[in-house]
Amino acid sequence: MQTRNKILDDISQLMTNAMGVAQGARGEAETAMKSLMDRWLADRDFVTREEFDAVQAMAQKAREENEALSARLAALEGKGGSK
Repeated sequence: MQTRNKILDDISQLMTNAMGVAQGARGEAETAMKSLMDRWLADRDFVTREEFDAVQAMAQKAREENEALSARLAALEGKGGSK
């Protein structure tokens, strides 16, 4: 039967713990960086993609309504001008 070396077990446990600490530090660093970037973007009044898409859709609808009203006005002016 093979006996395990206590020193190797201790080193293994130490490395496992170190990896856990490193992963925790990585998570905290990511959270801090994300918070910093969110704050920086908010200070510059950037819009989100969803807000941009919503405004773009509203502008497209306004253009289409404008074209429809222009065509209707032209048709009404054409009828009024022929009398």
